[in-house]
Amino acid sequence: MKAVVQRVKNARVSVDGNTTGKIGKGLLVYIGVARNDTEKDADWLTDKIVNLRIFSDEQDKMNLSIKDIIAQGVNAGILAISQFTLLGDCVKGRRPYYGEAADPPVAEPFYQLIMKKIREQDIICEAGVFQAHMEVDSINDGPVTIILDSALKST
Repeated sequence: MKAVVQRVKNARVSVDGNTTGKIGKGLLVYIGVARNDTEKDADWLTDKIVNLRIFSDEQDKMNLSIKDIIAQGVNAGILAISQFTLLGDCVKGRRPYYGEAADPPVAEPFYQLIMKKIREQDIICEAGVFQAHMEVDSINDGPVTIILDSALKST
Protein backbone atom coordinates (compact mmCIF):
# COMPACT_ATOMS: atom_id res chain seq x y z
CA MET A 1 0.00 0.00 0.00
CA LYS A 2 1.04 3.49 -0.68
CA ALA A 3 -0.16 6.70 0.89
CA VAL A 4 0.51 10.36 0.44
CA VAL A 5 -0.12 12.15 3.74
CA GLN A 6 -0.54 15.92 3.78
CA ARG A 7 -0.91 18.07 6.87
CA VAL A 8 -3.80 20.45 6.16
CA LYS A 9 -5.63 23.38 7.68
CA ASN A 10 -8.78 21.99 6.05
CA ALA A 11 -9.81 19.66 3.24
CA ARG A 12 -12.98 18.72 1.42
CA VAL A 13 -13.93 16.15 -1.20
CA SER A 14 -16.96 16.28 -3.44
CA VAL A 15 -18.57 14.05 -6.04
CA ASP A 16 -20.95 15.55 -8.61
CA GLY A 17 -21.02 18.80 -6.63
CA ASN A 18 -21.97 17.09 -3.35
CA THR A 19 -19.55 17.13 -0.42
CA THR A 20 -18.86 13.56 0.74
CA GLY A 21 -16.26 14.38 3.35
CA LYS A 22 -14.60 17.36 4.99
CA ILE A 23 -12.26 18.09 7.85
CA GLY A 24 -10.73 21.11 9.50
CA LYS A 25 -7.19 20.71 10.81
CA GLY A 26 -5.75 17.28 10.21
CA LEU A 27 -4.47 14.95 7.54
CA LEU A 28 -5.47 14.52 3.92
CA VAL A 29 -4.47 10.97 3.00
CA TYR A 30 -4.48 9.50 -0.50
CA ILE A 31 -4.42 5.67 -0.37
CA GLY A 32 -3.43 3.23 -3.11
CA VAL A 33 -3.71 -0.53 -2.74
CA ALA A 34 -1.34 -2.90 -4.56
CA ARG A 35 -2.16 -6.40 -5.84
CA ASN A 36 -0.08 -8.21 -3.22
CA ASP A 37 -1.14 -6.16 -0.20
CA THR A 38 -2.38 -7.95 2.92
CA GLU A 39 -4.06 -6.98 6.17
CA LYS A 40 -0.56 -6.56 7.63
CA ASP A 41 0.06 -3.80 5.09
CA ALA A 42 -3.19 -2.11 6.17
CA ASP A 43 -2.17 -2.40 9.83
CA TRP A 44 1.28 -0.95 9.13
CA LEU A 45 -0.11 1.92 7.05
CA THR A 46 -2.80 2.79 9.59
CA ASP A 47 -0.27 2.80 12.43
CA LYS A 48 2.04 5.10 10.47
CA ILE A 49 -0.74 7.51 9.54
CA VAL A 50 -2.15 7.98 13.03
CA ASN A 51 1.25 8.11 14.74
CA LEU A 52 3.24 10.28 12.29
CA ARG A 53 4.73 13.09 14.35
CA ILE A 54 4.17 15.93 11.90
CA PHE A 55 2.27 18.47 14.02
CA SER A 56 4.14 21.16 15.93
CA ASP A 57 4.71 21.02 19.69
CA GLU A 58 5.18 24.00 22.05
CA GLN A 59 8.72 24.54 20.67
CA ASP A 60 7.37 24.60 17.09
CA LYS A 61 9.03 21.26 16.27
CA MET A 62 7.21 18.55 14.39
CA ASN A 63 6.85 16.23 17.34
CA LEU A 64 3.12 15.47 17.70
CA SER A 65 0.85 13.00 15.93
CA ILE A 66 -2.80 13.54 15.11
CA LYS A 67 -3.58 11.33 18.11
CA ASP A 68 -1.51 13.67 20.31
CA ILE A 69 -3.22 16.85 19.16
CA ILE A 70 -6.68 15.30 19.54
CA ALA A 71 -5.72 14.27 23.10
CA GLN A 72 -4.87 17.95 23.71
CA GLY A 73 -8.41 18.91 22.72
CA VAL A 74 -7.77 19.98 19.12
CA ASN A 75 -10.68 19.18 16.80
CA ALA A 76 -8.76 17.34 14.07
CA GLY A 77 -9.51 14.56 11.62
CA ILE A 78 -8.41 12.56 8.62
CA LEU A 79 -9.83 12.75 5.11
CA ALA A 80 -9.09 9.47 3.30
CA ILE A 81 -9.22 9.38 -0.50
CA SER A 82 -8.81 6.19 -2.53
CA GLN A 83 -6.35 6.74 -5.36
CA PHE A 84 -5.17 3.84 -7.50
CA THR A 85 -2.94 6.20 -9.50
CA LEU A 86 -0.42 6.09 -6.64
CA LEU A 87 0.50 2.67 -8.03
CA GLY A 88 1.25 4.09 -11.48
CA ASP A 89 4.63 2.97 -12.79
CA CYS A 90 6.22 5.64 -15.00
CA VAL A 91 9.66 4.08 -15.46
CA LYS A 92 9.06 3.25 -19.11
CA GLY A 93 7.35 5.48 -21.61
CA ARG A 94 5.05 8.36 -20.88
CA ARG A 95 1.83 6.58 -19.97
CA PRO A 96 1.66 5.15 -16.43
CA TYR A 97 1.30 1.39 -16.10
CA TYR A 98 -1.19 0.37 -13.41
CA GLY A 99 -0.57 -3.39 -13.41
CA GLU A 100 0.50 -3.38 -9.75
CA ALA A 101 -2.70 -1.69 -8.58
CA ALA A 102 -5.23 -4.00 -6.96
CA ASP A 103 -8.48 -4.55 -8.81
CA PRO A 104 -11.42 -2.65 -7.28
CA PRO A 105 -13.03 -5.70 -5.57
CA VAL A 106 -9.73 -6.25 -3.73
CA ALA A 107 -8.79 -2.62 -3.14
CA GLU A 108 -12.06 -1.30 -1.73
CA PRO A 109 -12.20 -3.62 1.31
CA PHE A 110 -8.64 -2.58 2.23
CA TYR A 111 -9.54 1.11 1.86
CA GLN A 112 -12.59 0.55 4.08
CA LEU A 113 -10.50 -1.43 6.58
CA ILE A 114 -7.98 1.38 6.97
CA MET A 115 -10.78 3.88 7.65
CA LYS A 116 -12.36 1.49 10.15
CA LYS A 117 -9.04 1.07 11.98
CA ILE A 118 -8.61 4.86 12.13
CA ARG A 119 -12.13 5.35 13.50
CA GLU A 120 -11.57 2.63 16.11
CA GLN A 121 -8.93 4.95 17.59
CA ASP A 122 -11.54 7.70 18.11
CA ILE A 123 -10.24 9.75 15.20
CA ILE A 124 -12.71 11.38 12.83
CA CYS A 125 -12.19 9.83 9.40
CA GLU A 126 -14.11 11.32 6.51
CA ALA A 127 -13.96 9.80 3.03
CA GLY A 128 -14.33 10.19 -0.66
CA VAL A 129 -16.32 7.76 -2.80
CA PHE A 130 -14.44 4.71 -4.03
CA GLN A 131 -13.98 4.70 -7.84
CA ALA A 132 -15.76 8.04 -8.25
CA HIS A 133 -14.41 11.08 -10.02
CA MET A 134 -13.69 13.35 -7.05
CA GLU A 135 -12.77 16.97 -6.59
CA VAL A 136 -10.50 17.56 -3.62
CA ASP A 137 -9.94 21.01 -2.14
CA SER A 138 -7.37 21.55 0.59
CA ILE A 139 -5.21 24.14 2.24
CA ASN A 140 -1.86 22.55 2.99
CA ASP A 141 -0.25 23.48 6.28
CA GLY A 142 3.50 23.93 5.93
CA PRO A 143 3.36 22.33 3.43
CA VAL A 144 4.12 18.97 4.98
CA THR A 145 3.80 15.96 2.67
CA ILE A 146 4.95 12.44 3.55
CA ILE A 147 4.97 9.39 1.26
CA LEU A 148 4.41 5.99 2.87
CA ASP A 149 4.96 2.64 1.13
CA SER A 150 4.32 -0.62 2.98
CA ALA A 151 6.50 -2.46 0.45
CA LEU A 152 9.48 -0.59 1.90
CA LYS A 153 8.75 -1.39 5.57
CA SER A 154 11.28 -3.38 7.51
CA THR A 155 10.07 -6.78 8.64
